[in-house]
Amino acid sequence: MLQNIKDLFKHDAAGGVLLVIAALIAMIMANTGLNPFYQGLFETPVAVKFGAFEVNKPFLLWVNDGLMAIFFFLVGLEVKREILAGHLQSRDQVMLPAVGAVAGIAIPAVIYVFFNFEEPTGINGWAIPAATDIAFALGVYSLFGRSLPITLKLFLLSVAIFDDIGAILIIALFYSAELSTTSLVIAGFGLLGLFILNRLGVRSQGLYILIGVVIWAAVLKSGVHATLAGFAMAWFIPLRGKNRSGHEMLPHLEHKLHPWVAFLILPIFAFANAGVQVIGATGDLIIPVVIGVMVGLFIGKQIGIFGACWLAVKAGFAKLPEGVTWGQLYGASILCGIGFTMSLFIGSLAFETADPVYLDSVKVGVLGGSILSAILGGIVISRSAKSFDKRQNPDLANNT
Repeated sequence: MLQNIKDLFKHDAAGGVLLVIAALIAMIMANTGLNPFYQGLFETPVAVKFGAFEVNKPFLLWVNDGLMAIFFFLVGLEVKREILAGHLQSRDQVMLPAVGAVAGIAIPAVIYVFFNFEEPTGINGWAIPAATDIAFALGVYSLFGRSLPITLKLFLLSVAIFDDIGAILIIALFYSAELSTTSLVIAGFGLLGLFILNRLGVRSQGLYILIGVVIWAAVLKSGVHATLAGFAMAWFIPLRGKNRSGHEMLPHLEHKLHPWVAFLILPIFAFANAGVQVIGATGDLIIPVVIGVMVGLFIGKQIGIFGACWLAVKAGFAKLPEGVTWGQLYGASILCGIGFTMSLFIGSLAFETADPVYLDSVKVGVLGGSILSAILGGIVISRSAKSFDKRQNPDLANNT
């Protein structure tokens, strides 16, 4: 029994399944008699004080500003490794997903603006449908497309990586508050300290983490969103330098953090942010926001990514991944419309000070667009996998 549970958590789809379960529990609690407990839990103030320095925030913001900084730290580690030593170091492997990701950010944003250009507050959420939830998308892919060419999975991962980079730039440029020069200077000195440790070949992971906590606290007080500290810190972790246990530091940290992020941090985030009261409250939703997010994710993502990739290949600017058909690429493009974690996160930033009904509208739109993308993407990927299996195994085709 214990071995079966361990095998389940090793499956690529396990993280996505946990996200769905966490979101469903949140929705159930938000729409039943448990709603007061659910709301009260995340409104509970949590304070940390060290001398004159104090952070006093509701539990929800500790999840969004603290735990998600660890998620972005892991994203930064993955991006650095893929660019410096992975499949994103080759131009041929980079161009197609990069082009697709840029269009996959731009087209959903344009669609959202189209539905919300007369909504002064709603327009702030233009970036919400631009994001892809790689854990969820990869989970659906793993359930239905495990037999497809590995190059298709690498394409999906690459698009998601560029998508994450785009989301981080958007957060830094458009969703930061008034800046504190003193806090930014402290964060800058912290990053300089990490750079020096890297250059000196310091092997203590604990020292990197200690300075990283200081950087996170400074960025939290600076007006720049604290999650960006996690992404920035990752770039100063040595790629090949070994820690005191003899492991290469960056891959070791990535390996150790991944299960904590996939099976704890992201499900907690989903549980904290997916609960929206829809029973008897749909009349209070901001419909243009709901439609903009839902259509942006479900229609905008697949049109943007697949359309841009088709044009890039036909123009000779990029190549179709080896062994991948247009049908398979279309299925992967649809899966990129699963926004969920990142879309909910950007929504929480876009409407942080707005009427709560805006964030509720975001949640409904994100859940609707992500579910539709997961269903259609799963169907297309499943059919592509069956066709691929028949081409690879003619006997299977004859028996059917």
